[in-house]
Amino acid sequence: QVQLVESGGGLVQAGGSLRLSCQASGRTFRIYAMGWFRQAPGEERRFVIAINYSGGITYHTDSVKGRFTISRDNAKNTVYLQMNNLKPEDTAVYYCAATTGRGTLYDEYNYWGQGTQVTVSS
Repeated sequence: QVQLVESGGGLVQAGGSLRLSCQASGRTFRIYAMGWFRQAPGEERRFVIAINYSGGITYHTDSVKGRFTISRDNAKNTVYLQMNNLKPEDTAVYYCAATTGRGTLYDEYNYWGQGTQVTVSS
C-alpha cells in the first residue's frame, strides 16, 4: 500500500510558477514510477507527466513540454512537479499517482493522492 499526499497548489497569474510536491508513505516507494495527472473543470482526468522508478526516464504530454519538470527524491519518498510559465489552461486539480509500470500514459496507476488545486489567472 502507498499513500500519496499532494501539496503546493494555489492561485498564480499566467506566466508564474508553482512547485507541487507529493509525499508518499510506505517503504516500497522506490519501485514505483510516479506520475502527475490533472483534471480541469468540465474535463476528465488526464495524464500530464511521469518519472520512472529511478528518476532516469520521464514521459510528458506535448502541452507541458518545456514548462513542466518532474523529479523525485527517493530518499525522501517525494516526487515534485515544477510548473513554469503557467497558462490559464493549466488550471486543474493535480493528482500524483503511483504505478508498478514504467510510467507511461498506458500503465495502470495503482495509487492516487487526493489532489491539489492549481488555478492560473489571466
